[in-house]
Amino acid sequence: MNGGIDLQGTFIESLTDLGLAPDVAKVLWMPLPMVLMIIGATVGVLVVVWLERKISAGAQQRIGPEYAGPLGVLQPVADGLKLVFKEDIIPTKADPWLFTLGPVLVVLPVFVSYLIVPFGQNLVITDLNVGIFLWISLSSIAPIGLLMSGYASNNKYSLLGGLRAAAQSISYEIPLALSVLAIAMMSNSLSTIDIVQQQSGYGILGWNIWRQPAGFLIFWISALAECERLPFDLPEAEEELVAGYQTEYSGMKFGLFYVGSYVNLVLSALVFAVLYLGGWESPVPLDKLASWLGVNEDNAILQVITASLGIIMTLLKAYFLIFIAVLLRWTVPRVRIDQLLDLGWKFLLPVSLVNLLLTAALKLAFPIAFGG
Repeated sequence: MNGGIDLQGTFIESLTDLGLAPDVAKVLWMPLPMVLMIIGATVGVLVVVWLERKISAGAQQRIGPEYAGPLGVLQPVADGLKLVFKEDIIPTKADPWLFTLGPVLVVLPVFVSYLIVPFGQNLVITDLNVGIFLWISLSSIAPIGLLMSGYASNNKYSLLGGLRAAAQSISYEIPLALSVLAIAMMSNSLSTIDIVQQQSGYGILGWNIWRQPAGFLIFWISALAECERLPFDLPEAEEELVAGYQTEYSGMKFGLFYVGSYVNLVLSALVFAVLYLGGWESPVPLDKLASWLGVNEDNAILQVITASLGIIMTLLKAYFLIFIAVLLRWTVPRVRIDQLLDLGWKFLLPVSLVNLLLTAALKLAFPIAFGG
């Protein structure tokens, strides 16, 4: 059941059959995955914004958006168009270059990180041997953009928000990286494809969430802090800092921050699903299900169903995690900045270190159960 379709080869072969040179076909293929990635991530953000409005309305016993399209599904599109056409203002005493570059540095690394997210066996743009390492490296760039934006705005609230974002990111990136390192140790690989395959074969019982209970909690808390979701939205706490590093921004620059936060939330949920929830794998192993039904694994229809089910399972797991994140926003109070830093440095960091050492010990003692 590990077979699949080589999308790149099929696309290039189809264009070659139409009379195009192979080199021209390869050039036409190169921008296509990136365009599809950007479109897919943007659609995912629109869905998350609509879900957040509806879930928050339900939590507060309200209706939420309902007039912009059926059930208000076009409300996120209306919000995006409003930001596109709003006036873009740069404060007089702000640094125009850093002020403009900051939002770009926040959004661009998140979009690039989608390169390594697998939605199926062969439904990944780039299967890198160091995919997870690339994601951790790219995630450390965004705080630079936030700090740059806060500094360039020439506003005390923006500067405090940027400093908080940098401090928060540093304190939570280390536990997050250590929890991911434990998964990589169990999988003997940093490839997202290999990590999912290592969890296959036993259905839901083979998922890493059972072998890494402490790691998945550390990862989820750190991911919420990285995405600046409540209760960790200190860099833009409205009651304290107006809007933090976003205070002086308007128009599409503000829209980039808005899109970047939700794109990062979707990305974190997808990576969580890949690392701990088996990625595209179903709770029931499909090869066993096919044998029970008496269907040949090489059946073309079964392969199409398997690929479609893989995409559905990945998205279902990711959006379930997004639902939990949205629900936390309306049920958990915001922590103080000192509590946030204490949680990262004094609790999550030592626990993640112990979890990594314990994983290494269990891997040596029980190599079969822990991916030896």
